[in-house]
Amino acid sequence: QVQLVESGGGLVQPGGSLRLSCAASGSIFRINDMGWYRQAPGKQRELVARITSGGTTNYADSLKGRFTISRDNAKDTVYLQMNVLKPENTALYFCNADDAVFPWETRGYWGQGTQVTVSS
Repeated sequence: QVQLVESGGGLVQPGGSLRLSCAASGSIFRINDMGWYRQAPGKQRELVARITSGGTTNYADSLKGRFTISRDNAKDTVYLQMNVLKPENTALYFCNADDAVFPWETRGYWGQGTQVTVSS
């Protein structure tokens, strides 16, 4: 089993910044893709950004330019730098990681989520 622990959420004013972190631990084989998703009240969980082990990134179109995903492979940790935050960015942010148990088998794991609230 792999555990994902997120941190860095909180309350921030519009226009402010936050940096989320997510560290993987436990029985890790090899972490491939990692990512961030979010879920606002009454809405479905949606992709924020993903990053491969090689550093290739993918973002939700609406967040390009304000959010930046990065990772430290040595620490199995992924980060999300969020700038110029808006009230509509308020959500529970979840970390996701794919662990390659075998070349043909990948297991996905989720963190418990960290709350981001953007409000004045």
